Amino acid sequence: MGEKKQLKLGAFLPGPGHHVAAWRHPNAQADGGLNFQHYQRLAQTAERGKFDMIFLADNVAVWGWSETEALNRLGQIAHFEPLTLLSALSVVTQRIGLAATVSTTYNEPYHLARKFASLDHLSGGRAGWNLVTSATEAEAKNFNQEKHMEHTTRYGRAKEFVDVVTSLWDSWEDSAFLRDKELGIYFHPDKLHIPNHKGEHFSVRGPLNIARPPQGYPVIIQAGSSEDGKHLAAQTAEVIFTAQQTLEEAQAFYSDVKERVVKSGRRAEHVKIMPGVFPVIGKTEQEAKEKYDQLQELIHPTVGLALLSGLVGGVDLSSYPLDEPLPNLPETNLHKSRLKLVADLAQRENLTIRQLYLAIAGARGHRTILGTAQQIADQLSEWFVNDGADGFNIMPPYLPDGLDEFVELVIPELQRRGLFRTEYEGQTLRENLGLPRPENKFSKVAHEERPYM
Repeated sequence: MGEKKQLKLGAFLPGPGHHVAAWRHPNAQADGGLNFQHYQRLAQTAERGKFDMIFLADNVAVWGWSETEALNRLGQIAHFEPLTLLSALSVVTQRIGLAATVSTTYNEPYHLARKFASLDHLSGGRAGWNLVTSATEAEAKNFNQEKHMEHTTRYGRAKEFVDVVTSLWDSWEDSAFLRDKELGIYFHPDKLHIPNHKGEHFSVRGPLNIARPPQGYPVIIQAGSSEDGKHLAAQTAEVIFTAQQTLEEAQAFYSDVKERVVKSGRRAEHVKIMPGVFPVIGKTEQEAKEKYDQLQELIHPTVGLALLSGLVGGVDLSSYPLDEPLPNLPETNLHKSRLKLVADLAQRENLTIRQLYLAIAGARGHRTILGTAQQIADQLSEWFVNDGADGFNIMPPYLPDGLDEFVELVIPELQRRGLFRTEYEGQTLRENLGLPRPENKFSKVAHEERPYM
């Protein structure tokens, strides 16, 4: 018999925590977004718990909320640029993966390829790129545009963006740099490949001015669950962050994406599906509920309503009665999959607008689970063993306590059940996730052609 399948875990770490009122909790680090010592402690705690990776989300605007009062009460405005922070954290960690969101809509491939290659070298092969296409009009206005690029166009650009980035990472073969002082030769000319990409969205000559990353490519993560998102993920992603509320929804997504992966010519096990989970942990189930209620009581209505408006595509809900059902919502160019998830939740549970924003205030559409360590482990295990997930992106309600509790209470329970590692399997993020190292796309062709040159 082979070894028992084990789940993968990411630690999703916004400064004060995930709950919309996290920064107001008495034990939360209110300045966590700009506190390096706080992030160092979190990263080292996650590494002690043997998490596969820490993950930092990002966008390139101040949230996109137009209402100053809601923005002022949110408390999660100021935070580090993620690649800068992860570069610093690479020095104070040894084995845990370091993943961050960077948009394909408001970046250029050369910049991104160079930065992630640098992070991969700095960390000894632990970098991961969460590929997104951005989701707010506010971001467009920071980059010389009045409107956010259309959904289908964004995903077409994203696919070409990945092609360019991976070609740039392949500019140099793994053994290209000789650095032979005696002969005065720095690199092997036959192991240099100039991508010279010319496409619909990009013209990039290359080569990249850094050696090929230790992992070949940093692990590519994707978070879209729309049709375009799933199509892109099946072709390019190695980890998929997603949001589902029920096991049936999770199983349907899991099956759909794995089938798409196979149809794209890839192996299903080379894509890890990791839904977001918001765990509230107590010594008893009642204590967990009380901890959750304490956070819920800290939500200002203005913030709850603004959060919900953002998740349903930017529709202004302020003119609708809070204690009436969600109105019929128009199609959106922004969070298509999240709009559907939120609307389905409201309909399934017959929620008013107020009840709906309270329901999504912590996990923003991801699954909320409450209970003891054993109950949390039970719920994670149910999805894992029933093909609803390959692992989970853990979203602590507030930090640092939420991560401490998961590492100290839930991780040992998962390990006791044989569902989670007790030691890292390898040195790189790819090795720990069980993902293959990609071959250089140019080297095989070049080596075959070289005898005839």
